[in-house]
Amino acid sequence: MAASIAVPPSAAALESHWKMPDRGMIGIIFLIVTETVLFSMFVIAYLIYIGKSLTGPYPKDVLDIPVVATICLLSSSLTIVFAEHALKHNHLGRFKLWWTATILLGLEFLTATGLEWRELIYKDHLTISTNLFGTTFYSLVGLHASHVIVGLTFLLLVMIVTLLGFPIQTQLRRVLFLSWYWHFVDAVWVIVFTVVYVIGR
Repeated sequence: MAASIAVPPSAAALESHWKMPDRGMIGIIFLIVTETVLFSMFVIAYLIYIGKSLTGPYPKDVLDIPVVATICLLSSSLTIVFAEHALKHNHLGRFKLWWTATILLGLEFLTATGLEWRELIYKDHLTISTNLFGTTFYSLVGLHASHVIVGLTFLLLVMIVTLLGFPIQTQLRRVLFLSWYWHFVDAVWVIVFTVVYVIGR
């Protein structure tokens, strides 16, 4: 009795079972991983230099805990989920409402950050070159603020094209990726907040 010979599957058969991963998804995942490494370096530097400033002002003297700003930013992660859910179900009116709420909450956070910096610079005379605290504070918090600005820019672009009549429903995948980025920015703030305003004080 002849032994059965295993026939390898054809290339066409293998190809039919293989599905290329979504390029956009891979791109946003790599972006988030890269940004995580970048933020990690700044956070570690901040932790290393806590209490190393030779001159004032010191964190305990000038930093107030930004409770309202933090609540606004973290709430924006919830509103963007509601917006995403509305878009999935083709409820364009609700999408616009929740998307606008996300933008406003993000703008409130940025405004609070700007007011905090204004007071630190003009009232407390803390600049990036004052001492180690100033250098690490503005570097870390500024890095996060720059990411909020980037996220808000894209959120505003989506809102503008939607208001101009573009069928945003056809771009659900890209809206989803943008929401991932926004969640990342919010998650990073939890770490920055903990390091700067809890541990650092």
